[in-house]
Amino acid sequence: MHPFRKAVEARDDAAIEALLADDVVFTSPVAFKPYPGKAMTAAILRAVMRVFEDFRYVREISDSNGRDHALVFEATVAGKQISGCDFLHVDDAGLIDDFTVMVRPLSGATGLAEAMGAQFDQIQREALEAGRPAG
Repeated sequence: MHPFRKAVEARDDAAIEALLADDVVFTSPVAFKPYPGKAMTAAILRAVMRVFEDFRYVREISDSNGRDHALVFEATVAGKQISGCDFLHVDDAGLIDDFTVMVRPLSGATGLAEAMGAQFDQIQREALEAGRPAG
């Protein structure tokens, strides 16, 4: 089982963030432009955990060199059933440097877009706070 899957299933925010490369790029299923950086990606993933209900991975596929992974999931968002896939690529250090999500059907993607849109102010605040030096 991929460490990211274990961290998500345990709902362990710190472990999820620790698996992200500083220069990770997150490509959303509902936004045109990718989001760069660990702080933003971690904030988005925390929001996803808030809006998804009954989230579960149902299949995991990896390439032979262990650098590319597809984690198939099912969930409910805003009362709509969705299925989707997290496509992960890991760098030489084993950290996720590319993270793309796809979901279906359109009604579920629309519900996800609306739910995540409602979270976006908090996502931006969390990402900014994470980027500030402590103290």
